[in-house]
Amino acid sequence: THYFWAVRIPDHVKETIHDELSQMKPIFQFKRWVDLHDYHITLAFLGSVKPQQLQSVIKLVGEAIKKQKAFTLEIEGLNVFGAQKSPRIFWAAVNEADELFQLQEIVHKTCIEAGFSLETRPYHPHITLARKWGGAEDFKTDDLITHNPFAEKALSFQVSEVVLYKSNLENIPKYEPVVVFSLV
Repeated sequence: THYFWAVRIPDHVKETIHDELSQMKPIFQFKRWVDLHDYHITLAFLGSVKPQQLQSVIKLVGEAIKKQKAFTLEIEGLNVFGAQKSPRIFWAAVNEADELFQLQEIVHKTCIEAGFSLETRPYHPHITLARKWGGAEDFKTDDLITHNPFAEKALSFQVSEVVLYKSNLENIPKYEPVVVFSLV
């Protein structure tokens, strides 16, 4: 079982993303699509956690973010991670709001202070939509622009909750909220 801290995406936004992308599955032929209930923006991936560590990090993160204010994010586009011809991750891009980076930095720093070893790569906020390219032909990066449902009108939403999720890989949805902190 793994745990991670994430920004919760409102249900109506998850449904909009899902509806927009359902029409595009013939273009974006990925093998495994993420259940819409599992859409989130990761802040810090903890991995496996001992019970005493879990209670400690919940308390510390709750304290660290208790004065953080809610803010607005926009989903602006689509992108991929991995080889351009056969990407491993298909994701939605959000605008790089300072508030999101500040929130991530607070959560990340607090988790390190709580004794966790975390990812050291630069933070790249995104919403994972699908995994593992499965098309018969190479992936076409131009499709990310020509078939971007958020190009003309970005999808805005209020970031008002930070959630500690627990992974249940055998379930659908896979991610179960353990604790939810509301931003002010």
